[in-house]
Amino acid sequence: MQEIWIDYLNALDAKALALSNDEILDAVTTALDAQGRGETVIEPRVHLVPESSDKGHFNVLRGYVKPLDYAGVKVVGDFVDNYKQGLPSEMAVLNLFDPHTGVPKAVIDATAITDMRTGAVTAIGARHLARKDSKILGHIGARGTSYWNVRLLDHLFDFEEIRVHSRRPESRDAFAARLEKDLGKKIVVTDNWEDCLKGADIMIEASRLPEPAPLFKTNWVKKGAFVVPYGTMSALEFDLTDIMDKVVVDDWGQCGPGRPFGALRRHVDEGKVTAETLHAEIGQIVCGAKPGRENDEETILFWHRGLSTTDVALGAAMVEKARRMNIGQRLRFA
Repeated sequence: MQEIWIDYLNALDAKALALSNDEILDAVTTALDAQGRGETVIEPRVHLVPESSDKGHFNVLRGYVKPLDYAGVKVVGDFVDNYKQGLPSEMAVLNLFDPHTGVPKAVIDATAITDMRTGAVTAIGARHLARKDSKILGHIGARGTSYWNVRLLDHLFDFEEIRVHSRRPESRDAFAARLEKDLGKKIVVTDNWEDCLKGADIMIEASRLPEPAPLFKTNWVKKGAFVVPYGTMSALEFDLTDIMDKVVVDDWGQCGPGRPFGALRRHVDEGKVTAETLHAEIGQIVCGAKPGRENDEETILFWHRGLSTTDVALGAAMVEKARRMNIGQRLRFA
C-alpha cells in the first residue's frame, strides 16, 4: 500500500493563516456558484443529541464541491452553556477527502471555519439581496459567527451605524469592544431587541434561545429591508414572511419539511413557506440563474442553516494557503 499523508491544521494554524475578508468571501462564493450550477452534493445535516437538547447537540454536515475536487465531513458541537467554562459554544473538526478514492486529505480545526463561512454566507446574501445603499445594520447575538457577520457585512457596505444586542450585558459589551477595535468605528450597544433592529436596513438575528419565542417583531421591518434570521430556535413572529417579497434559503433540502430546528421551521412545517413559494436558493442567485434584488422596494428574507460545501471550500482555501506559507503539520495516515 502506498504511503498516505494528511494535512493537519489546528486552531493555532488556522489563526496564523489569517485569511483576509476577500479570501473568505471568494472561497465561499466558489462553493455557492458551484451549488447553483449543480456541481455540488449537499447532504442534509444530521444531529446527535447525547443527553438532552437543553445541553446541546452535534451537527454533522457532509458535502462535495466538484470544482475543488474535495468531499468533506464536518462535525460541530453546539452547546449553549459553554461560556460558563470559558469555551466557545461551537467547536468543530473538518475532514477533507479525495472524492475519487476516499483517501483522507486533511483534518482541520473548523471552529473558525464555521464562524467565517457563516458570516460570509450572510454577507454574500446581502451583496445580492440587500439595498446597495444600506447604511444601518442591526445585529442580535454575539456568538462566534456574529463577529464575522458584522465584519464581512461592513467590509461590503461600510455602515454609518452598527447596532448590536445580546442577552448578557458582558457579552454584548465585549462584542462591541472587539468590533470597535477591528472596524475602527463606533458600535451602538442596545439593551433590547427593538432598539437594535427597528428601522435597520439590514437585520440579522443570530440569537441563542433555549426555545422558540417571537421576539423579532414584524412591524419593526421597514419596506426594502433585508432580513437574515438563523437562530437554532425561531425568534420570529409567524406573520413575518407575509410581508416578504422574496424568501431565499441556502439549500431547500435541509430547510424543507421534517427537518429539526431553524428560524423558519414552523413556517415550513405548517406550509407558509414551501418549495413553490420560495424565490430561490442563494447558489442560484450567485451563479446568475435567478435574480437577486430587483428594486429598492423589495423586502427580502434570507434563511441559511449552514452549508457543508462552504466548509469544504474554506477548508480547501486554508490547506492551499498553509502549504504556501509552510504552516501546519503533515501526519502519516498509512
